Amino acid sequence: MIRYYAEYDSPLGKISIVSDGKELKELRFVDEYVGHSDELPIFDTTRRWLDSYFSGKIPDFTPPLAPFGTLFHRRVWIELLSIPYGKTTTYGDIAKRIGCKSAQAVGNAVHNNPIAIIIPCHRVIGANGQLRGYAYGIDRKRQLLQIEKHHV
Repeated sequence: MIRYYAEYDSPLGKISIVSDGKELKELRFVDEYVGHSDELPIFDTTRRWLDSYFSGKIPDFTPPLAPFGTLFHRRVWIELLSIPYGKTTTYGDIAKRIGCKSAQAVGNAVHNNPIAIIIPCHRVIGANGQLRGYAYGIDRKRQLLQIEKHHV
């Protein structure tokens, strides 16, 4: 598969954007950019989404997404897309909604989400209301939730 790369400088750090040329494959916080920056319509669309999000607006569109993962992971990621902006849910609640007995399995799928922010894995919290792991650090998770809390 051919992969194209772009960059985005967010208020929370550098973001690497990866596409197959038509759909978004990855959106990850990175310490430094890898690859070169290609210019494709999907990258313009993704940057517009990110600009809207980081300016405190609720994006009214979603770029075309095509994350790679197992069937179970994709079921969890689809469920993540249904979590409203500014709201949170728990790993256990997601497990119940998709008919899974293991909140831990859901946690694994959430952790392996390749499209951060747009597939809002940061909106998933522990059963006790505590912030639990986030691939890009609890501080970033807290900041993303604060962005949404202040603009609901």
